[in-house]
Order: sequence, then structure tokens, then C-alpha cells
Amino acid sequence: MNKKWLLPIFASFMLFSTTHINTAEAATKDDVTDTASKYLGIPYKYGGTTTSGFDCSGFTSKVFSDLGIQLNRTSGSQYQQGNAVAKSDLQVGDLVFFNTSGSGISHVGIYIGNGNMIHSQTGQGVSYSSVNDPYYWASRYVGAKRVATFDAQQQAEVKKAAIDFSVYASRAEVAVQIAKALNLDTSNTTTNFVDVKPTNANAGAIAAVEKLGIFEGDANGKFNPSSPITRAQIAKVLVLAFGLENQGETVAFNDVPQNNWASNYVSILASNGVTNGDGDGSFGTDELLKIKQLKVFIERIQQ
Repeated sequence: MNKKWLLPIFASFMLFSTTHINTAEAATKDDVTDTASKYLGIPYKYGGTTTSGFDCSGFTSKVFSDLGIQLNRTSGSQYQQGNAVAKSDLQVGDLVFFNTSGSGISHVGIYIGNGNMIHSQTGQGVSYSSVNDPYYWASRYVGAKRVATFDAQQQAEVKKAAIDFSVYASRAEVAVQIAKALNLDTSNTTTNFVDVKPTNANAGAIAAVEKLGIFEGDANGKFNPSSPITRAQIAKVLVLAFGLENQGETVAFNDVPQNNWASNYVSILASNGVTNGDGDGSFGTDELLKIKQLKVFIERIQQ
């Protein structure tokens, strides 16, 4: 069951024409980055529009769809949407376009600030790159379009409406639970994440899991402690945190093809008896992790 956690917030968005820019009043720049980043590691697939594999425009379409905004299907047709933006005026959420084929628009990514974009590229899948990379992207840059504007600041009421963190696990909650299970020293509250200050209630746990290499920040150096985490992502985190290895034959789920970035991690969890999936032959890779699921997973590992 796929949780569309952002859709209720954005139900009132206006559809846009090729020149109309959405005003995503309830969406923030952090929402854009968090939503796009949850697909990190998914492989590139020509014509792909699902989590089994994305092409460049399939990825941008999926991210904006999660935010309640409809994009055209191809990079060329997406370039016809929104308003042109100068490179010097790029904002988080702008679409950035490139000519990688020598014959017009052939690639698109999502600008996430500080000169970086997130995109699905051949060979690497969904990943971060510099728009100004002198070895490739800079010389192929064509332009940018703004199809929506996003608020700069996170709003408490939006977060509350977006997801109920009394039910779903935040990244901070995962850090706390893993630190507790591993008996990690949480006395050091200094991290390398720009959004986790020493005064943060969970800074000690976050610093501890960072030290072990269990969690990494995004392209902007953020941990995003108040963001949710998917079941696919927790599979990787748990395998790394507890040093799990495959205990037998590969365990497959119908929604986790072998070319899915999380396939190996999910299989390792299942082979260790940590998960049986959703009971219908699927694992629920894109489902948001619930706190009770996190606790069950950790209890099973410790047994």
C-alpha cells in the first residue's frame, strides 16, 4: 500500500498552463528536497516512470506528482512548461535542462540549491550532481523553468498536516532507536549536519549514527531529522547498522525487482527473519515506515 503522504496537503493546487506558475503554498523547499531524495539510488531505466527505474523526466514527473503538481512526460515537453529562469536566479524546485544528445533538450533535473541538482542519470540512477560541473553538465546546460514556487520556511502546521509522527518514524526517531539498540555513546551532540544543532533533543543519537556511517546527509549537508523514511530506506539503514548478511537464498518480493537499488538490503532483512513483507508478496518499498514497524524490526534483529 503506497502512502501518498503529501497529496492531501496539495489537493487545492491549481493546474498550470505552459505559462502559469503554481504557487505551492503548503509546500516548502525542504519538501521538494526531501521528496526527491527519498528516491536516491533508484537505477536509471529508459522510459522508466516507477521505483523499479526512472529516466530523467520520469523522475521529475514522479517527484512533482508526489507534490501534487502535474508535469508533461518528456524533458522536451517539460521545457515548454512554466516560466524561464536565469541561471543566477535559480531556486529550489526549478527544473534545469540540458542538451546531452546534440539535438536539443534531452535531460532534466530538479535544482536543490547551492549549485546542485538531483536527477536520474544513466549509470548512476537518482543521484546528486553539480549544475556547474566543468567536466560535463556546465557545458550542456540549456536553461531552467519554474513551474511552481515553494515557501522558503518549514511551517509547523504543514508538517503536522503532512504526516503524523506519532504513527510514522522520522529520521531522528530512527537514529534514536538504533543508538539505543546498539548502546551507542550519545554524549557528543556535535554533528556535521547543518540542520542539527547541539541543542537538538536528538543530536546525540544523530551524531552517534553519523560516526558509524549509518546515515549520510543530503547534497546540502542536511540530516532532515523531521523527514519520514521509507521501508526501502530503513532496510539499508538496518543492514548497515547491525552488519547483517544474507543467510541463505535470495528472498524476493513482487515490488522489489532485482535491479531495484534496495533489492539486496530487503533480501538480507528477509533472510534474517526480520521482515515477511506486507503479506501479499510485496515489501512496500515506498511505504513510509511506522514506529511500531521500526521497533519490531529491531526486536527481531536483536533476537
